[in-house]
Order: sequence, then structure tokens, then C-alpha cells
Amino acid sequence: MVLNTAQNKFKLHFILFLFLLVLLLSPGCVNKNNNDIILATTTSVNDTGLIDVLVERFHKKSGFTVKIIAVGSGQAIKMGKMGQADILLVHSPEDEEEFVKQGYGLDRTTFMYNDFVIVGPENDPAGIRGAKKADEAFKKIADSKVLFISRGDESGTHKKEKTLWEKVKTKPDSEKYIETGQGMESTIILANEKRGYLLSDRATYLSLKKKIALNILCEDEKYLRNYYSVILVNHNKFPKVNARGAKILFEFLLSEDTKNIVENFKKREFGQPLFHYELSIRRN
Repeated sequence: MVLNTAQNKFKLHFILFLFLLVLLLSPGCVNKNNNDIILATTTSVNDTGLIDVLVERFHKKSGFTVKIIAVGSGQAIKMGKMGQADILLVHSPEDEEEFVKQGYGLDRTTFMYNDFVIVGPENDPAGIRGAKKADEAFKKIADSKVLFISRGDESGTHKKEKTLWEKVKTKPDSEKYIETGQGMESTIILANEKRGYLLSDRATYLSLKKKIALNILCEDEKYLRNYYSVILVNHNKFPKVNARGAKILFEFLLSEDTKNIVENFKKREFGQPLFHYELSIRRN
């Protein structure tokens, strides 16, 4: 009888232990002492090295550790929709607006920009050098039947490229159009190997300029400006999100400290900053 009572107590304690374990591991349980922040961001801020500088500075100031996941904006936003990131740094305005509208994101704020450029081989077989309009350059590329290399990954860069093809109502033939499905750096390297054209953000191109033989052939300041926004993943929808840490990182990215880092990042090396800081007052 004593043995049965002891066994019953053991079973009860074991059941309570399992219940508490499941509760602690469930998505609804927030770790208040979590010092890790998951940041899903674009390959451009990662490949240029900017995000490493910002994260290192943030860690020294706050003690938080930021885990960087560098993917295209489209993939970063998908991660946000699944609660797999705490905060996003992306550059795909229409997708960002929809992300917030659907309740997945909070406090979207645009805070920096660079621009896209059309890059190609020195001999410029499509004859786009000096074109003032990006759509004019894309039309010439399609009509000339030259090779075009696309990221093809639903990133912000890829989305901008697709709007240009839609604008000119044409596109290179399939044998002259290669989709890498990879980030900006890998796509530039392939375009360099194959002497093809591509749309690139200026920052990643400049960071690789000394290693490649491609040239900026077309710039369209008005149409090709490339804005970056920071968005908090909605902790009300995903209680597992590190809301406190994400908010502290969010405020750091909108601070004077970040502005100084962005405006001076590799400025001496390239004679110009790779990114420009411009804080938007619009938050949605």
C-alpha cells in the first residue's frame, strides 16, 4: 500500500513535470530574460558589411546578441509571417505595407536608402551606357538579345527588376535570361563571369568593384531609389517573439548613433557612403 502511494506520487510529479516542460516550450511562453534577437534582413546590408558594424555597436551598448539571417526581402517577410524573426530590415515597400496591413508587423519606419543601378560589361553590347531612364535601358537589353542575370528570388531587387520588365512590356528570351535564386553578391559574381547585365543595388556593387570587370552603365535617380525599412514583428500575434529586445534594437536603428555609422560607412574607401540615412516620420 505504501509502495502504491509512493508510485502514485511519483507519477503525479512526473505528469506535472511534463506539463510544465510543455508549457515552457510552447509558443505562447515568452522568455523575459532572452538576450538573443533574431534579425531577418537583406543580403545587401549583409554583403556590404554594414549590418555587422551596426550589430557590433548595438551589442556593446545594450548587451543583446543579434542573430542575423540574411535573405532576400521576400524571404525575410515570410519569416516574419511565421514568427521566425523578431525584427525585419527590408527593402520591398509594397510587401512591407501589406505585411503591416495584415497584422504581422508593427511600427514600420523607413530610415535609410541607397539606389539601384544597371550594370554590364565594358563593351556594352546593348548600348545602354548613359541612358537617363531605367526602362529605356531595359528595353534596349531585351531588344539586343544580350544576356541578363536576375536574382529571381522575390527579393526587393528582384521585385524592382520585374516592375521594369512590366513597364517596357517585354523581357529577354529564356536562353538569354538566367535566374540565380541567390543573393546580390553571388548574382553579381555570376554576371561578371558571363559578362551579362543585371540590376544591382549600388552598395553591393561598390563593395565588389575591385574584384569584377562590370561597370555601372545606367543610373536613374528618381525611379531607382531603394528605401530600407525596419519593422517589428507583431508580438501580439506571435507571443514567442522577443518584443523587448526587438524594440530596443528598433530604437537603436533610428538613433543618431546609427545615422553616423550609416553616413560614414566605407565613405573614405569609395569616396561616397554606401547608404544614406533619411528617417521617415511615417510609421504604420
